[in-house]
Amino acid sequence: MVAPPSDPVDTWPFEALAKTLESGLVTDWQPIFAAIRSHPWGTLSRRVQRWIRVSEGDPAARLFAIAIERARQRVEDDERAEVARQVRDAIAASGLNGSDFAASVGTSASRLSTFANGQVVPSATMLLRIQREVR
Repeated sequence: MVAPPSDPVDTWPFEALAKTLESGLVTDWQPIFAAIRSHPWGTLSRRVQRWIRVSEGDPAARLFAIAIERARQRVEDDERAEVARQVRDAIAASGLNGSDFAASVGTSASRLSTFANGQVVPSATMLLRIQREVR
């Protein structure tokens, strides 16, 4: 099945995507890489992963696996930074010092510090407590 290259890659049939991945040029792959970067857990990324599983040994398969891994890591890093920013903003908005804020949400000052600097992501329940503390 043929898909016009002008169509968004996430609308291509699997066969057209697989053909492009297998025999396309780097310029043909650019829209696929862009879609992976935009939605690393999206439908297209999952379809590329399906192709990777059946294309072991193909150098392009390894390249696309790396692209998906890096795109997902970038998003996770951004999310981790956003959570850390939210924790810092909550502490600042509370008017409390770090130790008092930590005690008010049921954690230690050192653990709160790891949340605020992004070393550790708080659990969902802890993040809710942190957010509620400043409402």
